[in-house]
Amino acid sequence: MKKLLGILLSAAMVFSLAACGATAATSQSAADTGAATAEGAAANAAPDVKVGAILLGDETEGYTAAHINGIKEAAAELGMSEDQIIWKYKVPESADCADAAEDLVGQGCNLIISNSYGHQTYMVEEAEKYPDVTFVAMTGDFAAISGLDNFCNAFTSVYQSRYVSGVVAGMKVKELVESGTLTPETQPDSFDADGKVKIGYVGAYNYAEVVSGYTAFFLGVQSVYPDVTMEVMYTNSWFDIDKEGAAAEALIANGAVIIGQHADSTGAPAATQKLKDSGKICYSIGYNIDMLATAPTAALTSSTNVWSVCYKEMFEAAQNGSVAQDWCKGYEDGAVAITDLGPECAEGTADKVAEVEAALKDGSLQVFDTSKFTVDGAAVTSAPIDLTFYDFSTGSPVAVYQGETKEAISDGYFHESELRAAPYFALRIDGIVEDAEPVA
Repeated sequence: MKKLLGILLSAAMVFSLAACGATAATSQSAADTGAATAEGAAANAAPDVKVGAILLGDETEGYTAAHINGIKEAAAELGMSEDQIIWKYKVPESADCADAAEDLVGQGCNLIISNSYGHQTYMVEEAEKYPDVTFVAMTGDFAAISGLDNFCNAFTSVYQSRYVSGVVAGMKVKELVESGTLTPETQPDSFDADGKVKIGYVGAYNYAEVVSGYTAFFLGVQSVYPDVTMEVMYTNSWFDIDKEGAAAEALIANGAVIIGQHADSTGAPAATQKLKDSGKICYSIGYNIDMLATAPTAALTSSTNVWSVCYKEMFEAAQNGSVAQDWCKGYEDGAVAITDLGPECAEGTADKVAEVEAALKDGSLQVFDTSKFTVDGAAVTSAPIDLTFYDFSTGSPVAVYQGETKEAISDGYFHESELRAAPYFALRIDGIVEDAEPVA
């Protein structure tokens, strides 16, 4: 029921979700694959912290791999020992999460982290039972209104790095058009009736986090090459290589020359590379990890989270007894980034990226600047966000945790991830079309 609750909440677009998928619970101690301690690390800066990590996937799945690496890097920086981290891999969004948390408490963990939205309702139950243990639900959305001091949420401002990856894509589109490689005459399917270049996006679900991310990506593309239109296809799965590949193939068949993604496998980049090798004009923007090994000439870059920044702050805060209840940081703190630029990126891309990243860091550029988009042809001046957590499982919304309704737009832009860590941008802006049905 609780997993259904999370799904229904998302479908209603009340709250954003984030996670990335796998199944079947397993457990492995840090003695097997624990945190790597850096050579010559300083004395342990968090000696009283014992971390339990509840992970939806494992190192074979990009999103979870990024969390694993972030935890290990943070632990190494702090000189933490391997036996200070206990790992729980492939824990599904079910009561298995509660069981995993119970076991971690029993093993002496005083900081327990989960990396998937669907874990959240089980984590809060455990937080109620164990007030002396801090529980952090990554990508969750109601910690601040839960009434529990030992229950926290955390995420990054990854929409910023998605915008930057869109700039990389926009530079490539501009190069293709200006060089004459991509024209309505030579590639008619890649232009719509208004002469706009088609790009595509493979999304896991139509949740606010995905909407926020693909909108940021699209606005990044438009900032360099305005005449684009984007089609979004959903897989209804965080991790499905076949569906993600099929979605990329379908988008390219519809004329898309750039394929972005908010899904966790290498399926979309691999399919894009295969079609590029066959003579198609198509390039990939990935997520979580560098995709160059999968798509050596098609991959332009990937948007990614630098989880070590989050985890280092979290471990230090746990040592000091004060973990932030709603943590979210971006470029200004080095918490998000893009991966290495691919060999076929347009000339001048690195310089453009540096310019955009600097503007994001100093605040002179806001991703969701309301002067840069419209909804149904009109400017958007107000976006009230209801922060209440609702249960939709009975068909009628029931407020589980009452939150305030706050205005997200001020000073000329939509303030994403400032009212809470998890994204809540769910506006459908002009220029983007969502397919009604997920890819089969």
